[in-house]
Amino acid sequence: MRSDPGAWLRWPDGHAGGHVDGPERGTFVTQRVLVVDDDQTVSDVICRYLEHDGFQVSHAGDGAAALAAVARQAPHLIVLDLMLPRINGLQVCRELRSRPDGVPIIMLTARGDESDRILGLQLGADDYLTKPFSPRELVLRVRSVLRRAGSEPPPERPEALSDGSLVVHPASRTARLGGTELALTLREFDLLVHLLRHPSQVFGRAELLEQVWGWNFGDHSTVTVHVRRLREKIEVNPADPRRIVTVWGVGYRYEPANA
Repeated sequence: MRSDPGAWLRWPDGHAGGHVDGPERGTFVTQRVLVVDDDQTVSDVICRYLEHDGFQVSHAGDGAAALAAVARQAPHLIVLDLMLPRINGLQVCRELRSRPDGVPIIMLTARGDESDRILGLQLGADDYLTKPFSPRELVLRVRSVLRRAGSEPPPERPEALSDGSLVVHPASRTARLGGTELALTLREFDLLVHLLRHPSQVFGRAELLEQVWGWNFGDHSTVTVHVRRLREKIEVNPADPRRIVTVWGVGYRYEPANA
């Protein structure tokens, strides 16, 4: 257990770690969140904030316990620390992404662990927070990821999106390439839908971060990693992409195959 919780949590102004006076209660009353962290002090604070916001929260103190809890509880979202005993967070993420259920994952990483953070995103994590972080911000990130995971497409646009052999159904959140269903994470699917709905339009990474992730701040490498992963799944040759094209110095553009 880490000895100094202040090294990992950034308390809101005037908050000393006791009373929770965060966001309004009850947005996702039935949503189950699994918090995986071996620091009991940190996990207690995270759980308390999430419970105050109306979530059903459980805790696992190591990677093996986390995998067992996922099988037992089927959480709607996992808050996953990467520094875990027995089985580390990256291994847990890799194992979960090998399963078909696609539970959303928010990683917790130390500030200097950029390589682990990027690897976690490559493995399919949906979001991350760098320590120290505000518990309030974590709650907002949880709500944002769950909202996107459970969101329905706008009613005026229920139609399938297609580009040659690539067919995407936003209503059922399924995508097929040449008749084979693609295993896309939450963010990969949202990114693909956004690009398909705006063919030949150039987007900067900051624009995609805001329009797909809903963030007006954050690490732009998040977008880079997800574009790379998406290319690996929809491009014939990801090293020479024909659909998701890089516009140097600007960002990315989706070029329809039949354009």
